Amino acid sequence: MPKIIAPQVEFSHLLSQVKSVTPEILTPDGQFLNLMEGRWQEPGKPRKFTSPVDGTDLGSLPMLDHDTGLRAVIFAKQEAAAWAATDLDERKSRVQDCLNQLRDQVDLVGKLLIWEIGKTYKLGFTDIDRAIEGVQWYVDNIEEMLGQRKPLGLVSNIASWNYPMSVLLHAVLVQVLCGNSVIAKTPTDGGFISLSLTFAIARRCGLPVTLVSGPGGELSDVLVKHDAIDCLSFVGGRYNGRNIADALSAHHKRYMLEMEGVNTYGIWDYSDWNSMADQLKKGYDYGKQRCTAYVRFVVERRLFPQFLETYQSAIRSLKVGNPTLVDNADNKLPDLAFGPVIHAQQAQDLDRLYKNALQTGATPIYEGRLDDNLFLPGQDRSAYVAPRALVNLPRQSELYFKEPFGPIDSIVLVDRVEELVGEMNISNGALVAAIASDDEKLARRTAKEVRAFKVGLNKLRSRGDREEVFGGLGESWKGAFVGGKLLVEAVTVGNLGQPVLGNYEEATLLPEKI
Repeated sequence: MPKIIAPQVEFSHLLSQVKSVTPEILTPDGQFLNLMEGRWQEPGKPRKFTSPVDGTDLGSLPMLDHDTGLRAVIFAKQEAAAWAATDLDERKSRVQDCLNQLRDQVDLVGKLLIWEIGKTYKLGFTDIDRAIEGVQWYVDNIEEMLGQRKPLGLVSNIASWNYPMSVLLHAVLVQVLCGNSVIAKTPTDGGFISLSLTFAIARRCGLPVTLVSGPGGELSDVLVKHDAIDCLSFVGGRYNGRNIADALSAHHKRYMLEMEGVNTYGIWDYSDWNSMADQLKKGYDYGKQRCTAYVRFVVERRLFPQFLETYQSAIRSLKVGNPTLVDNADNKLPDLAFGPVIHAQQAQDLDRLYKNALQTGATPIYEGRLDDNLFLPGQDRSAYVAPRALVNLPRQSELYFKEPFGPIDSIVLVDRVEELVGEMNISNGALVAAIASDDEKLARRTAKEVRAFKVGLNKLRSRGDREEVFGGLGESWKGAFVGGKLLVEAVTVGNLGQPVLGNYEEATLLPEKI
């Protein structure tokens, strides 16, 4: 018997729930709206949006033009002064109310993220749950972190599609808690329905949040360069990030620009292959569509046979398929490693990068295949890519210096520790890295030479939650670091001369403990 879409995640059923919970985000005829000037309005120029899961039509993004976006920015700035003057206890109370109401919608948001950005239910649930519990930690600890610091004013948020809740919504609610008004751009590649639902709840709770959709070419000037913007929080690729950094060089405003880098895992004098197998499987969460995904393994040459055996066994066990399918209506949703990548164009680009690597001399060591049993017969599979891995990736390959943002791993073999360090630093800075070695002293010494903000010893490092700080070195990050107390400091002003830690053109100011 062929599988079926689980009744609990049928998109029409989820959309009915959205309309019931937050009817204000749509027009009577079902067009999604923007949240601007304190209310839901302006359907803009609707742009059809389909799911990466199977091509299902999810609705239309309400794309705004420059002038309408400017209206949203001006109003959001006007909200800043009154909100900054609002007592901290009142701000805490409203954010707490928002969190309480969001908790009632965790299941719905988790299921929406399956259709919108191709997450498994487990990862979608984790995304919204981490956002809520992360902000709760800030609500519980804000007095000590904030002290006498004052809000900056209006904070603009432009974030990638992969973590709309635990990155974008989380940042927005902490920024508001600190006394700022906020404007955010919905990621064009996905997440606009779940973000609209959560922002509607935030607005009902009296929080000064604005949410707009639109092409970067129309909205970048108003969301980045306009004088009304006091701070910019950006998460995305290096190309756009560098352009934004250049644009901001002429404007004296606070910024946090999180960009990509090649996150590497170095393996030297190592024998715990069972642990490595677990880490390899864990590293494939969401098909490596994460800013902290490890996509380059730098391996001591003599260890390659053990690494290859471990790698192939671990990756072969991963299941890749349609995250909505079950055998029977009352079954639980499938336990998959990942579903589709974000869209068919990304799948095609991954194919192109892989082909280029082979043409320039790389050797394939693993090519996964999609299992027909994990899909509906005849369904659109254009956004699905099985894991692949390459060794001996040459420097003329485009993939050598680029994060694929998908399930392609590359393995580089080295003969000296100095080579290992050089290959791990190939992208001039990264967000995370890791060193695996039985020799702890060597691992710690080597970790200090790796240009990554966080370096794990015999374990993966991630963005982290709550008090854990986050940033990047080199070209992977520009501006203020975030996480824990640093996120509060990034969106507030302290005593004159008190530095905000971060990676700047003139200096890198690191926290004592990472």
